[in-house]
Amino acid sequence: MRLNYYPDAIARALEGVNEFDQKLARLRQEMAYLEGEAELIVAFDTTLKNEDQRKARRFQILSNNPTYHALQTQLVDLTTERSSAVAQLEQLRDQFNVAKLEARLAIVEKLSLIESRELVGL
Repeated sequence: MRLNYYPDAIARALEGVNEFDQKLARLRQEMAYLEGEAELIVAFDTTLKNEDQRKARRFQILSNNPTYHALQTQLVDLTTERSSAVAQLEQLRDQFNVAKLEARLAIVEKLSLIESRELVGL
């Protein structure tokens, strides 16, 4: 890839990571809503005598909610995909840095060749 293509490729990769961040935020928001509903049910259940019973009831409510399970699965999947996107972004950044160093090295080699020719008198 040519040097001038890297900034756009890096920007596109970063946009991809940002999209995963947005999806994850929405997913966490949906999960928090369901958790809040479970908390509401537990808060008004007068049969629960202590915090351990409330925690167990909350866990039971969320465990029986198929939507919550689906959201948990999506959370794991999106987190994995985001990690891959971040790795790809970092790889592009590293490739860009290497390409810049190689370009600088080529310039230095050309300049040293010119200087050596001038010293020899060519």
